[in-house]
Amino acid sequence: MEQAATALSFGGKQLRFKHHSTVLNCEMHFSLFLPPQATAGSVPLLTWLSGLTCTDENFVQKACAQRAAAEYGVAILAPDTSPRGECIADDPDGGWDLGLGAGFYVNATQAPWAEHYQMYDYVLEELPSLVAKEHSVDLSRQGIFGHSMGGHGALSIALKNPSRFRSVSAFAPICAPLHCSWGEKAFSAYLGADRSLWAQYDSCELIRRSTERLPLLVDQGSGDSFLETQLKTPLLASACKDSDYPSTIRMHDGYDHSYFFIASFMDEHIAFHAQHCAG
Repeated sequence: MEQAATALSFGGKQLRFKHHSTVLNCEMHFSLFLPPQATAGSVPLLTWLSGLTCTDENFVQKACAQRAAAEYGVAILAPDTSPRGECIADDPDGGWDLGLGAGFYVNATQAPWAEHYQMYDYVLEELPSLVAKEHSVDLSRQGIFGHSMGGHGALSIALKNPSRFRSVSAFAPICAPLHCSWGEKAFSAYLGADRSLWAQYDSCELIRRSTERLPLLVDQGSGDSFLETQLKTPLLASACKDSDYPSTIRMHDGYDHSYFFIASFMDEHIAFHAQHCAG
């Protein structure tokens, strides 16, 4: 890893690194906040997954997460949202919902995407292991959360790997990518035509198949313009109810899809994860 930036924040350090990813076969950047408690010993690790068009820096600059992370003594790892570089495949039509900035946190199986778009393995395996080798983070105390496409990623990764995480939360997640145009476009490109493969990354389907339970928190704004067409939060609520999956799904009147919404409830999400990742 090569350190690209550092700044003090609430007694901790906001860091940015670049490294060569073996899994993605390209150079990547990621951000890491280390709370002041990390100087005295290992701390829980929360992974934040951002949404479409974002990089690792959007969360760092807009989510107002450092104060609560320092208070509760948790580190926050923020990966990029896709592989990057001149040789990396992108949407041939120039769209923003496929390709660069839109990795959807899956392992692509189709050409030309499969060569680099292995974001599931990068987030779950390679990146946290890399960070743990260099910094005082405890991989036995992990939580994961995210926004929009990243909310989809957080939910699907946690639901597929309940033994790896103690908690999961999301802001305005894409709850049912099998049933929205964002998911259909991305999954058909990355995974091919077999919708049974898509279901392996669909949070509602994973809830229905789950035999283990994780603490789950979702916040959604009623003023979100993507709520009905892309996010499908009621489908997640129905899946949880039908499967008797304990969850807290909160609707907030008037809030939209932006980081103003995320920042408004970030402290509560960090407190939620800190509670379950403590000890």
